[in-house]
This record gives sequence, C-alpha cells and structure tokens, in this order.
Amino acid sequence: MTDKAAPSKPLEILAAALAGPAPGQRRQAIDCGHFDIRIARDGSWSYRGSPITRMPLVRLFSTVLRRDEAGTYWLETPVERGRITVDDAPFVAIELARRGRGRQQELIFRTNLDETVAAGADHPLRVVDDPATGAPNPYILVRPGLEARLNRPVFYELVELGREERVGDATLYGVWSKGIFFPLGRLDGPS
Repeated sequence: MTDKAAPSKPLEILAAALAGPAPGQRRQAIDCGHFDIRIARDGSWSYRGSPITRMPLVRLFSTVLRRDEAGTYWLETPVERGRITVDDAPFVAIELARRGRGRQQELIFRTNLDETVAAGADHPLRVVDDPATGAPNPYILVRPGLEARLNRPVFYELVELGREERVGDATLYGVWSKGIFFPLGRLDGPS
C-alpha cells in the first residue's frame, strides 16, 4: 500500500482527535454520528467510498475501534466518537504460526494490521456457519468485542493441524492451543 498524496481533511481532524484533551481535562465524548468509514470483508478500510491506503492511519484508527453490546462499531476517542460500518469482522487473520506440539502448543495468528494473538482463554477461536452459504466462518478474538476472520488459507492450515476429540457424547474435530480444545466441527453428525 502507498501513502495518499493529499489526505482528506476530515480524516486529519479525526486523527488529531486521537490525542485527546489536554492533560488534566476530562469530558464526555461528543457523538458525531456516522463517520462514513467502512471496513470491508477483506479487511480494507475506506472513507466515503475511497480506500484509506495509509497503513499507519488505519492502524491508528484501529486502536480506538470499539464494539458496544448492541454490536455497533465505533471509533471512540476521549473527545469524540462516531459509528462506522464493518461488513464482517474488523480484522483478518492472514498468517498462522505454531509453537510447540500437542495440547500445550500455541497457535499464533497475525492480522492484516500486524497484530498477533495466540489462541487461548483470552483469545478464543470460534467457527460459525454462514447463514447464506452454510460455509464455515472461523474467527479469533483479538480484543474485547473485536474479532479477526481467518482467511481461507489460514483456515485450511488450521484444519490440517486438527484432530478428533471425544467431548461428552460427540466426536469433534478441532485444534489445541494453550491447553484448550477449540472445535472446528462435528464428525458424527448432529445429535
């Protein structure tokens, strides 16, 4: 990705707001409505339909990204906050590394914004079926309320690391990371 020659003035204002109020001052964040920022399913960010190509700016915005209990995504600074649109998940897991073997192995994911998380109690993996296609959609929790969707190559790598486990009266196929078994699917059909 390349830097934009002439950044948008509203984006510069929003980036400047990330600094927050002067030291010692604290006030209620102003609700600015919708910022007209969208995160597409592939993890790309756009503002008013134009791609945001400056990765440092995208990373900065991602540090103030929040999701409320209703599922609404916000860019929230100490000064202002505004809603944004997220098509699926705000991040995409683009790389998988494994440290160790067996039940104590660590599965480490790198996102499109260069954050890394290891699947475990604080960063669980989950798989949900796409309601339209029935295809599995795998996710890992990156931060509270914010997930990364595993891209297909990473999901296929994960499946290759999987194994069968008996859980209760079901046989599940899944992976171990940090001593926790994460099911990827059932092998014995619905019960």
